[in-house]
Parts: sequence; structure tokens; C-alpha cells
Amino acid sequence: MTATDATNREREGTVDRDDVVLEVDDLSVTFESDDGPLRAVREVSYVLRAGEALGIVGESGSGKSVTSMAIMGLLPRNARVSGSARLLGQQIVGLTDAQISKVRGEKIAMIFQDPLTSLNPVYTVGYQIAEAVLAHRNVSKAKAMERALALLELVGIPHPEQRLRQYPHELSGGMRQRVVIAIAMANEPDVIIADEPTTALDVTVQAQVLEALNAARRETGAALVLITHDLGVVAGNVDRVAVMYGGRIVESGPVEEVFYRPRMPYALGLLGSLPRLDADRSERLTPITGTPPSLNAMPAGCSFAPRCPMARQLCHEEEPLLLGVDEHGERVSTAVAHPATHSAACHFSADLGESSPADLFSPGEEVSGESDTVESVGGGGAGEEAAPDLAGDEPILTVTDLVKNFPIRSKGLLRRKIGEVQAVSGISLELRERETLALVGESGCGKSTTARLLLQLIQRTSGEVHYQGQPLHALTPRQMRPLRRDLQLVFQDPFASLDPRMTVADIIAEPLRIHREGNGSARRRVGELLELVGLDPEHGSRYPHEFSGGQRQRIGVARALSLNPRVLVLDEPVSALDVSIQAGVINLLEDLQEELGLSYLFVSHDLSVVRHIADRVAVMYLGRIVETGTTDQLFGAPAHPYTQALISAIPLPDPVKERTRERIIVTGDVPSPADPPSGCRFRTRCPKFANELSDEERIRCVEEPPELEERGSGHRDACHYSEVVELI
Repeated sequence: MTATDATNREREGTVDRDDVVLEVDDLSVTFESDDGPLRAVREVSYVLRAGEALGIVGESGSGKSVTSMAIMGLLPRNARVSGSARLLGQQIVGLTDAQISKVRGEKIAMIFQDPLTSLNPVYTVGYQIAEAVLAHRNVSKAKAMERALALLELVGIPHPEQRLRQYPHELSGGMRQRVVIAIAMANEPDVIIADEPTTALDVTVQAQVLEALNAARRETGAALVLITHDLGVVAGNVDRVAVMYGGRIVESGPVEEVFYRPRMPYALGLLGSLPRLDADRSERLTPITGTPPSLNAMPAGCSFAPRCPMARQLCHEEEPLLLGVDEHGERVSTAVAHPATHSAACHFSADLGESSPADLFSPGEEVSGESDTVESVGGGGAGEEAAPDLAGDEPILTVTDLVKNFPIRSKGLLRRKIGEVQAVSGISLELRERETLALVGESGCGKSTTARLLLQLIQRTSGEVHYQGQPLHALTPRQMRPLRRDLQLVFQDPFASLDPRMTVADIIAEPLRIHREGNGSARRRVGELLELVGLDPEHGSRYPHEFSGGQRQRIGVARALSLNPRVLVLDEPVSALDVSIQAGVINLLEDLQEELGLSYLFVSHDLSVVRHIADRVAVMYLGRIVETGTTDQLFGAPAHPYTQALISAIPLPDPVKERTRERIIVTGDVPSPADPPSGCRFRTRCPKFANELSDEERIRCVEEPPELEERGSGHRDACHYSEVVELI
């Protein structure tokens, strides 16, 4: 039976038990804690058929992963599990370790978010795949190794014979994840559960991993449970979707139904929080205000009511059942809906009608929790008048031929220099006033190193950095200190950059004390800054762990703004946040730039976010810029094959568009910067080089490094044979 057949049958509301491989019924998980019972999962039910893919989405803490861990029997001893999970008719909840071990790996397999936690560092990749085969098959070790080699080929790992003898630490993140997929499919299970399998990966590697996952399904015929927070990944890879919030499913149904006609305000809010490649850049994101509830102190009634603009008295008193809804959102069942239908847990689902996210979660709507509005702040000094919309013509920060090589040293006491890693190789950039310049590329391309070189946090090998005409590269640390007032950095991980022993007020005031601001003015300034970034000034006495991830990132922004800087370097500032929280932080950054006249260098690998927030974009690959231009130029008419591959790999949260898009697949991984390819550094992965160029043209790519050449109106790329392609 095909996935399309399964989807069509769902729309008819019928259920055929013959092909059900996994049936979860009223599954609940409670953890005992010092603060009382924590209800992580509450009455979750769904049915999975043979060959079908189910996506489970929701914010962190919604219970997605705990549900699957309960099914797999992998929860700690303090977890109390109730309800039922039947795999091919067999009850697997409550089995002993010995009993569940016979099921795991053979009938049901799981792919975890971090492959390093799944792979043993002391065994080779081939041994670990063969071990999975030997655990459930009566075959020789030689046959198991043959199976391991075939699996590595199937999941698209290059040079599988070589990789078979390597250890996990010798592989890239994308390769390790594909090894875990190979282990999961080793015994052709009936169900594969993939828990955030692409979360920490670049978009190009994510596309490779998803292709490997789809190959695993084609090879084994397995049904798939795909747990993710990326709605674009869900749109293109599943048949049905279940949205979780507060430990329970609040909406489920065919993916087209949920994406195009959501009947739960939370699902609509998630879709509105996403920056999209196919959306108008001028439109603001519409985040869901507030934060998810604490699982050991759930509110009465609907758990989403404290954040829902539609909430009424009934919502705060009575928790809605998950009931079937018709095409108009009317609740059509008096009993709990079967998971095969489009269903929603909302008392007033019909009231959503054709509402857009902006209609419901409008800016300025006051809902308890985080505020995403920015109020004018007096006494701060920096730009109380709104800054002009257009960036200034004069560059405020200029980088010329910047190079950074890190030495490779031998082992032993002497540790002689035996080579170099070319992290940054001749970068030239200009950042103008009130402009956002995005620096994008895969992990390891040199983005973060470039950002730290600009701020003189690491010393350059060669090149120049000028701030308002002043050469920063020639300054000593003491001479650089006064200029750090104007140049500030916001880190990727807000928790790692905030001292857990200091209160938030002390953290924000620390730069003021370093630069000898008075105590009275510092206290006043802290209150103003907390209000500026949408936090309650009275919460300055709290510690970082008492805030959510989005709130901690706002604290990091407030600290960076304490000295009224002119330039903010934002190093992956939203990559670790849920989509709803991410949208609020992006809106905040846009508001601050408009109000305070800031310039941003925005380092990111998420091109959807970049398209929404950036004025100009520079694409990096292996230490060099390969294309640069305005955001409209780069996304509307990308010229370099690498840029085209990056854009085509970005998933769209639209099921129809995502499944019909043309993909440009980049194979392999980024070469080692210690030994970059000659000529064009991208040629080893370039689809054009592999499939379109003549032998003579390939020789030029091998021997001659391409320079950044003007393509018109400031749009430049470094490719001998570039060609504009429209992808959006």
C-alpha cells in the first residue's frame, strides 16, 4: 500500500486494522520529582500503518521525545508509564529489558538526535553496524560485514569500504547520522522512529540525511515516526502530522489539512512564526507570545489558554477533548476522535475560519508571558528617534583581505608546527550604518572565526579591519578596550554566555562597571534595557536558569546594548530556539535596529532567517566568499552553484510546494581546511563540475582559483561558469 492510499483513506475517516503496525492508545508518562509529579505525556493516541510517515511537531518540552522513549522502553526508573503501545499486535509497554531487547532493532528502531550518543567511540563504524545484524540474525561475521558495507552504500556515504574501518570521531556529523540510519535499518524493521535527526545539521547535509532516511524506508518498507520542530521538514516528508503541546496531542490529521486549514490556534501560531523563503520579506513574523506551561503546574482547562488570543472563560475551566472537525472547523464527533481523522483539541475551532496567523497573533496583542513589543526608552542615549529605513552609504566597518591560519602541531613535548588550517582566506567585507549584513555557509566555513576577527577577539594572520577609518588590527588590547563600547557580540548559546552565579541585573550591568559608569546610572540603565528587550525590569534579581531560552537570548541582547554600541555581531543568535521564540527575537532585533540605528553582522546557516532579516548577504565556503549581493539579488537570482544548492535545500512549510520543488543535491562533505582543493574549492562537490562541464572547463576549475567578479549592481560571485537560476 502506498502512502497516498493511506492518506486518502484517512480523509474518508475509515480505519483498516490489517496494515496497522503501531497503535498507541492513551499513553501517559509521569516523572516523580522533588516538586511533585511531572506529567510529561498525557493520553497520547495515534495509529501508524505500514509504509506511512507520521510527523510529530511542537515546542521543546511538549512531550514529543518522551512519547517515543516510552514506546521504546528507554525511560529512566523514575518514570511511570500507563496506557498502551502495540507493535504488530504485541503490547510492548511494560515488557522487561530482556523482552523489549528482542523487539528493539528487529521490529522497531530509533534514530536519536545526537549520533555521537548512539555510537561507541571505541569500535569501528563497520563493527557497530555488523553488531546490530548479529544481534538479531543467525549469520556469520563476514556476512554481517557485507551487510554493513551494503547499508553504508545505501545511505549515500562516499567510499564505504574506507569508512567501514573508521571510528565515529573520524566522520562528519552528517556521516555519523547516516551511519545511525544504517544501523536502524540493518534488520529491516517495521517501524523507524527518528527523533530530531537533522536538528544540528547544515541544510545541505540535512537534505542528504533526509534522502538517506527516505532510502531506508524504500529499502525496508518501514513506517516512520519523524519527530522534529522544523515544519518544512515535516511538510515534505510525512503523510500525517500530530501537533503536541503541554504533553498531549492538540491537533492531528493529513499534513495538507493541518498546514492549510489548522483548527487549533497553536498550530496556526507555529506556522506564522516561521520565516519563509516564499513569503514577502516586508511582513513581520507573528510569534506566539508567552512560554509553554510548566509540566508540574499545568493550568486549569486548556493548557494553551494562557497564550491564546481566542481564549474565553470556558477555556480556563474545561480542557477540550481531541475531537474530529469538518472542513469548516465544526466539531463533528461527540466522542474522542480516532487519530485517523483531522482532529483538534479546541472548544472554538470553528471560530478560526480562514484566519491568518497575523489576524490571530497580531503585534501588540497582550498575552501573559514574553512581550515582543519594544517601547521607547528615555535616558538611554542611543537614538531615541527612529532610524531611516535605508542603510547609510558610508561603511562603518571595513574588512580587506582578511586571513587567519591556525597552526597544526605535532604530538609530543616539542609540538612543532607541521601545517596550517586555512580558516579564513582573503575575506573582504563592508558593513554600512543601519544595515544588516548576513554571513552564511555550512559549519566549518569560517563564519564565526571571521566574526571574532572583526572584534579582535583572535589575532589575524594578515589583512586589515577598519572601524570608522580607524585600523583595529593595529591596536593593542588596551587600546581596543574603549572601542568595545561600539562593537558588541551576541553569542549562539545564551546560557553558556551568561554567568549562572550572577543575577540578570549584575550581568547586564557588568559592562557598565568595566567602563566605569556610576552605580546609580547603571541600575537605572539595567531597568531600561530589560524593558527595551521586552522583559520585566522587576525580574533583574533572578538568575539565568530561571528564564526560558528566548528570554535568556533577550538578556544577552540587553547586555550587548548596555554601552550603546553601533555594531552588533550576532553569531547564530536564534539557531538554538524554538520557532515561536525565534520569531520574537527576530522581531526584537528588527525593532532595535530601527529605533537605535544599529548595524548588524548576522552570522547564520539558516537562510530562511537570513532572507527575512538581512539587507545584504555574503556566502562563505571553505574560508572564502563565493557570492555576495543584496538579499533580493541572492535569493531571486543566485549565480554560484553553492548558493543555489543552499537555497534549494531549505525546506518550505508548504506540503505541495515542498514535494514539487526541484532539488540541487550537493554530495559529500566540506573538505578539510588543512588541505583545501586546488583551484575552485567547491569543485569536489559541485554538481555543475560533475555533470555539465567539458574536460577543458574542468581543468580550469582544477587549476585556476576563481575571483569574485561583478555581475551587475553589486552582485558578485566567484565561479568561472556561473549561471543565474531562479529557485523561489
